[in-house]
Amino acid sequence: MKKKDWAGLLFDDSVSFNERCSKAFSFQKKRNQIYGLFLSALGYNDSEPSGPQEIPLMPIRAFRQAIITVDNASPQLVFKSSGTAGMNRSSHFIHDVKMYTRAISLEFYNHFPGDKYALLCYMPGYSENPDSSLIWMANYLVSGDESGLSIFWDPEKVSAAEWENRVIKAGKIPLIFGAAFGLLDLIEQHETHFTGPVEIIETGGMKTYRREMSKKQLRQRLSEGFSIPQHSVHSEYGMCELLSQMYAIGNEWFSAPQWAQVTIRDPEDPKRICSPGEEGKIGIIDLANIYSCPFILTDDMGVADVYGRFRVLGRWHDNDPRGCNFLIDRD
Repeated sequence: MKKKDWAGLLFDDSVSFNERCSKAFSFQKKRNQIYGLFLSALGYNDSEPSGPQEIPLMPIRAFRQAIITVDNASPQLVFKSSGTAGMNRSSHFIHDVKMYTRAISLEFYNHFPGDKYALLCYMPGYSENPDSSLIWMANYLVSGDESGLSIFWDPEKVSAAEWENRVIKAGKIPLIFGAAFGLLDLIEQHETHFTGPVEIIETGGMKTYRREMSKKQLRQRLSEGFSIPQHSVHSEYGMCELLSQMYAIGNEWFSAPQWAQVTIRDPEDPKRICSPGEEGKIGIIDLANIYSCPFILTDDMGVADVYGRFRVLGRWHDNDPRGCNFLIDRD
């Protein structure tokens, strides 16, 4: 399939998710060497999965071990995960940037329309990782604001109150978009000089923060620190290895866009989908990942409800389930 054909199909909600997944799986099985190795390691036969939930999910750590791509095509971009010096970081080779921009736009503006919101992006520390997918996304959203009101924020150069006043005078809602640890630092440094009804999207990023904090505690702290109600605190769930983002609007429960699906998997047997309320590993089908791998088993712990929404509970630390080490013996 040509790139434009994939984009037209995978984001088309008039085509059933099952059909889109089936086509993506067939494409991956034939054209993605690493995913093919993973299927072989599982002893997977050539029968077609009966539905999306039967498709094997590849461990996300494969992005740290190999170049995940179809047909060894040259990338337009390479995103890398954050990490300390000497750490083996994940790399995501992006072969069609338009797939990423389309995924960003469709879901972000679905929740935060550009004619209603202006962004204040506060992401200290992420600037040290020029290959960050989050920074790329923020740049895309800021540059796409025709009003010019959306900016990257440096508290030493731009007054929060002045920016907020300009946004409100333009009839828009001030929306702070930032990593959790940076927003918490602003509170502790008494730098939350916003005077009106701002809203917040926190992007996680707690792993570099100096103390553990649950999502519930984080939301409460942001609400109190910025003097806004908790329903004005939203969360984004995304990562270097995925091209789509999920949002929790005013609460802790995330929903996937219509071209993605999230299930909670038994860490001992990832083929088994956990019941609502049962904790397990977060499994994601992200069809925007068609040129890398759309079928991912993360190392995040989560829980789902009866409506298909999910909460993120932290990182899962355990022994590797079957299939995780499929690259170790690769030549």
